[in-house]
Amino acid sequence: MKLRTKYILFVAILHLLVIALSFFIFDKHRVYFIISEVFVIISVVLAVQLYRQLIRPIKLLLQGIEAIKDQDFNVKFLTTGKHEVDELISVYNQMIEELRKERTRQEEQHFFLEKLIYTSPTGIVILDHDNNLQQLNPKAALILGHKENDIKGQNIHTIRTPLLVQAAKLKAGDTITVKPDGINTYKLQKSDFVDRGFRRGFIMIEELTTEILMAEKNAYGKVIRMMAHEVNNTVGPVNSILQSALNTKELWTGQLNNALQVAFYRNQSLNHFMRNFADLVKLPPANKKPVNLQLLIGAVKELMTLKAKERSVQMLFDPPAKPFIIHADAQQMEQVLINIVKNAIEAITDNGIVAFAINEKARLLTITDDGKGITEEESEQLFSPFFSTKKDGQGIGLTLVREILLGHGFEFSLKMVGGRTVFSINIA
Repeated sequence: MKLRTKYILFVAILHLLVIALSFFIFDKHRVYFIISEVFVIISVVLAVQLYRQLIRPIKLLLQGIEAIKDQDFNVKFLTTGKHEVDELISVYNQMIEELRKERTRQEEQHFFLEKLIYTSPTGIVILDHDNNLQQLNPKAALILGHKENDIKGQNIHTIRTPLLVQAAKLKAGDTITVKPDGINTYKLQKSDFVDRGFRRGFIMIEELTTEILMAEKNAYGKVIRMMAHEVNNTVGPVNSILQSALNTKELWTGQLNNALQVAFYRNQSLNHFMRNFADLVKLPPANKKPVNLQLLIGAVKELMTLKAKERSVQMLFDPPAKPFIIHADAQQMEQVLINIVKNAIEAITDNGIVAFAINEKARLLTITDDGKGITEEESEQLFSPFFSTKKDGQGIGLTLVREILLGHGFEFSLKMVGGRTVFSINIA
């Protein structure tokens, strides 16, 4: 039973009882009976006023509670002129104003955080309590190569994207640097935050490729310039002496002449070796012009035919019907293709195939070989300076390829696909 009903019943029963008693007590004294009835009427009036003073604040309080339940913090009450009621209204209005301000602050902070996450140059992956992907910002979607809706709700341990496979192994506070495709470098950092009393994780993916490439280039550039300077200081004078001696035929014959020829040849090889390193450092900006890619591939194919025959390697190319024009530096792109094809041929032991393919719609060039392939560990280091899988390799071929393609703004990858090695160049 509500308090209002109890109060009305109490007042009604009390006054009916008083009226009944007055009737029996003052039955023969009409004047006293009338006076008692006047007092009863006055009491009823006072009871009604008291009801209004007591019940109205409670009604206001209930209305305020309903507004708070509905999270409507704009409901306020006007003063009534009653001191006690106005005190209650004042406290309620102050509380509602503080709640409204706090909600506004929370909404502003939430909006700012969402905007910060959305525009962040760092990829951010937010997980729920069960390590399911709840949100990706655009940078993370770009790095991972997935649209948010495609993997949203999936558990991070079940998604086979290389970066997320590594991220799934992290604990809160851990940081690792990975190179999933051997070209791009990323820093993965996992942390957590408290949401409604429960800890939730998030992963930050920071791309370090540009910074690391610049640091690498500056470091090996300094070393190469120093090496080239010292070697050239030696090779130049020695070659001059050897050439002069070889030109004096009456002094040098037989084995001594052959020895000098070998020494001259080795000096030339050393000089060529150092020039390759120097060219890597002082690679000029790409002089882009329209280039027919079919003709460029044909020229490289013709150039590498002899080397391919030595290993019984076939080079296949089915060019598109129409010329495929790209904007590139022809000489630099030729150097790229030569290095790729040379590596492909050398990876084949015997009787293999090197195939060129152009996807006009995707603007994609692929060079595929069925050689020995590359391991996962090797793939992470292939484009690093001085790293080579060959016994006598210099480790500059793919580094030069990387520098040229980055200079052109072409995306590229080198990976195993169905047991074959595929070098892909996206000619945007």
